[in-house]
Amino acid sequence: MNQQALEKIKQKALAEHIPIVMDDTLVVMEKILTQMKPERILEIGTAVGYSAMCFTKFLSENGKIDTIERDKERIEEAKENINQVGVQDKIHIYEGDAVEILPTLKEKYDVVFIDAAKGKYPFFLQEALKKIKPKGVIFADNVLYKGYVLGDYNKHKQRTAVRSLREYIQAVSENPSLITEILEVGDGLAISRYK
Repeated sequence: MNQQALEKIKQKALAEHIPIVMDDTLVVMEKILTQMKPERILEIGTAVGYSAMCFTKFLSENGKIDTIERDKERIEEAKENINQVGVQDKIHIYEGDAVEILPTLKEKYDVVFIDAAKGKYPFFLQEALKKIKPKGVIFADNVLYKGYVLGDYNKHKQRTAVRSLREYIQAVSENPSLITEILEVGDGLAISRYK
């Protein structure tokens, strides 16, 4: 893996305000991934491919990452980035809307990482639960959404996102098959372990 290229991609994304996984969030995830050595990871929301590329370091020997992205420009940039970093044999991008693609996936995954449209998190969770292996982990990024989710935020513009994220947190907290912790790292990270 070309670490230098990865760092350049990260800096470019930050400069262009493209949402990528924050460093402190990544540190927490990496600890868990190091212990797990996952064989298959499903990522919902590729953006420019940064998190998927970071995760390749923790895959088991023949491990693979499937990632879903609907934005055409981001897909092109992600493909270019993945080639530059030299991990194209480990990452497969599904191009299109995750809402349509997820129900068609037959694979089972050790890890699911949810990092896409906030308003769709409850749906992504339903799909993740169908695809997660026993003892698997579901990560969801940005669940505290700038602090709005835990406050009494009710402005119209973000209302759907905030409501959906609250619904997501409630669903993972109350699901008897999951052990969930919500961490205040980055923009909030939910870690749900499947019993």
